[in-house]
Amino acid sequence: MLNLNDLSLFVAAVEHGGFAAASRQLGIPKSTLSKRVAELEQRLEARLIHRSSRSFTLTDVGRAFHEHARAALIEAEAAHDVVRQRAAEPSGTVRLTTSVPVAQQTLAPRLPELAIAYPRLHIQLDVSDRFVDVAEEGYDLAIRSHFTPLPDSELVQRLLSSEPIVLVAAPRYLDAAGPLQTPEALAGHDALLTGPMATSWRLDRDGETVAVSPRRRMTANESTALLSAAVAGLGVACLPLSVCRAALQRGEVVRVLPDWTAGRVMTSIVMPHRRGQLPGVRAVVEFLVECFADE
Repeated sequence: MLNLNDLSLFVAAVEHGGFAAASRQLGIPKSTLSKRVAELEQRLEARLIHRSSRSFTLTDVGRAFHEHARAALIEAEAAHDVVRQRAAEPSGTVRLTTSVPVAQQTLAPRLPELAIAYPRLHIQLDVSDRFVDVAEEGYDLAIRSHFTPLPDSELVQRLLSSEPIVLVAAPRYLDAAGPLQTPEALAGHDALLTGPMATSWRLDRDGETVAVSPRRRMTANESTALLSAAVAGLGVACLPLSVCRAALQRGEVVRVLPDWTAGRVMTSIVMPHRRGQLPGVRAVVEFLVECFADE
């Protein structure tokens, strides 16, 4: 059985036009290179090269051998690439946790694309609005929505999006309750609030801040429920833009006080540092970045 290393040295000598040039390119002594090619000729029992102090030419059998030897090296490299690509191909199980709104609005329509792209990758999605201890509970990734920067921790953080929180209401509600021209006018309007303690909104416009206290009409700690109530004409809701974008496009709700926002909500990926090095985890992270960028 021929040694692929010897084939490689022979091909290098041929393609560089001699042992001296090949030895410089490969960083090995000329004498070593010449000796290895001579040993190859002995095993083949054939002269491959006509040697002289002034010339380096192939014999007829040497030219034929060079053609096949070069092809063999190309195939060997291709075989190596297959193994490298297989090892780097995303595979295994990636445990991902996220909130209900993110799962419903962003991930549910898109996750099948990821599964089709990487058939050896198994996504295990846990949907929960509770705070998850990523490292302690063995998750690879968590998607978190937050209103202020996340605290420093041992987890790797990557920002996915930052969007305004806007005021929306159904056209029929505004037709019945009257237009809203200033934040102060909200005191005379019905509001859809996020919890019993959330009795006011702090609105901002170019650095100008106003606190308003609308009338409480309904309370829910879930964005989809608040949006549905707004579409039904129950009052004004304060929601992240991504939550109400489709309803805005359909005309089911309209922006109220469009120059004002109630802050911003950021969405980030967090993960243990060691997990981020795995091909499967990297593939999911890049997919999530693409999903949120498309939004």
